Formats: sequence, structure tokens, C-alpha cells
Amino acid sequence: MALYAYYFHPARSAVKGLNMECTVSWTGALNTRSGMGFVAETGSGHTVVMDGAPDAAKPENGGQNLAPRPMELLLAGTGGCSAYDVVLILKRGRHAVQGCTVKLSAERAEVDPKVFTAINMHFTVTGKGVPAVAVERAIALSHEKYCSASVMLGKTAQFTTSFEVVEI
Repeated sequence: MALYAYYFHPARSAVKGLNMECTVSWTGALNTRSGMGFVAETGSGHTVVMDGAPDAAKPENGGQNLAPRPMELLLAGTGGCSAYDVVLILKRGRHAVQGCTVKLSAERAEVDPKVFTAINMHFTVTGKGVPAVAVERAIALSHEKYCSASVMLGKTAQFTTSFEVVEI
């Protein structure tokens, strides 16, 4: 049996100080409920559980739907990244933002690799006197400049955004 390995060497990274780490371990061999469960341990000390979708044709190859799927976490991470930017930009603009929710819906390619091909993000921003033009600008800046996740996904997916401002 051959063992192939690629080692990332932080000292050789082109961008110093921006490295991330994550270890993902398969839990299926531990006689857990799901044969396709995984646990990710992030470099910041957090854990995330993932599971696969059930496979009716070959149950041993499927998950038990006990946790989010990896692609769902990728979509959620994109929403979190962008919502973080929107709130921060509005706060820095001294707007009285009191809430921000983003609902994402996505389409994926039908064949492997089943990348995202379209993503819609609908933001609901609540606050006192938050101008719609400021929200629109914050969303655009996040999508075009600050949110690394949406910039990366924008290589394969067409993004659309919409928003509403709710006065409190």
C-alpha cells in the first residue's frame, strides 16, 4: 500500500499570518449511529459535526441526516461571513442596526463536482433609521470586496442579493 501525503508548511506560505487549520475525522469506524459522520476540529478550538444524506440504494454508504452536510456548512459560512460584514459596515457608518438575518438559497450542478451554480442572499436588517442605500452599499461591499467565502464561490456561482429594512 502506498501512502501519499502533501504537507502544508506555514513558513512557506505566501501570506504570513493568515493561515487556517482544520482537522476532519471520520467517525463511522467508531460504530457511531452514522457510517458517514465526520467531526471537524478547527484551529480556533471549535468542533463541528457533519453527516451525509441517507443513501436508499446503499445504506452503508450514506449518512443518517444527524448533522448538517458539508455543503450546507459552506453555504452557512458564506451567509455568516457576509452578514458579519454587513453589520460591521453599518455599525462603522454609525447606523443604529439592531438585527441582521440573511436567508440563502442555492442551486447546485447536477453532475460531479456538484458545485454551487446560483446563490441568492436575502437580507433583513432591523434598526432605527437605517437608510436603504446604506444597506445596499454594505451588501455590495461585502459581496465584492470583504467576504472571502462569497468571492470564492462567485467563481462558480451566480450571486443575487435582495434586502429589506425593518424599522424598529
